[in-house]
Amino acid sequence: MSLMLKLLAITLLSSTLTLASSNKKIEDFLYSNFKSNPNIKSIKVHVSSSTKIQDMPKWYAYIVDVDATLKGKKVVKQKMIWFSNGLVITPDLIDLKTQRSYKDNVSPKFQARHYKKENLIYGSASAKHKVVIFSDPLCPFCRNYVPKAIQTMKKQPNKFAIYYYHFPLPSLHPAAVELTKAAIAAELQGKKNVVLNLYKVEVDGRERNVSKILKAFNKVMGTKITKQDLDDPRVVKHYNQDQSIADDVMVQGTPTVFFDGIKDKSKKKYLGVK
Repeated sequence: MSLMLKLLAITLLSSTLTLASSNKKIEDFLYSNFKSNPNIKSIKVHVSSSTKIQDMPKWYAYIVDVDATLKGKKVVKQKMIWFSNGLVITPDLIDLKTQRSYKDNVSPKFQARHYKKENLIYGSASAKHKVVIFSDPLCPFCRNYVPKAIQTMKKQPNKFAIYYYHFPLPSLHPAAVELTKAAIAAELQGKKNVVLNLYKVEVDGRERNVSKILKAFNKVMGTKITKQDLDDPRVVKHYNQDQSIADDVMVQGTPTVFFDGIKDKSKKKYLGVK
């Protein structure tokens, strides 16, 4: 459970849930309940988008931006998903037959401001389709999917603009963080095809020895990336920007793919382009 949900849980239990399904009503309701928590010093709540849920009459999913300052001056910025049918509000809806959460079908769109020229690895920004990939280079599924998808699309640069965003999963593969920064450093030094070659690097995902990680990376890339290169402000800026964009579009796992701004759960829409 997220920090904001934990802070809200107790107050919601004792609150009246009747409200009209509109952005303003949702904002006012959540603001009132968050504000009543003594651990929250200040709070801003904004509904960034709402989507009607298929097969669920009158139910809407709301993507909510929460910007809070807690006592102790800790700042929390988070996107949340809430559901309402005009009578009740809930943080989740579960299909009893499939046991799947309706949250799986809710995702922010990939906005124009998220397409960064430094993340365009193949194709032209003016290509007919924009494909966005968030990936951890040590994720087993990513290692099977990402190189094949990129190799297929890069052959048609007028059809596909491929944008790649580094999204290592440090809790699962701590080594991926250093690999990712090394890849960014190599690109800044002018190295080509870094992303594709990144998936050829063989290193234990649990490895924490930076020297061992860089040795494996440099062997594949033919580079001489050092620990100092990983701390280059330009590398740190690019890395943080990728993580920020991932947060903004609520990426939680890898690989996550957006096709023309819409999250592609199948990860195969590019194959349907004629």
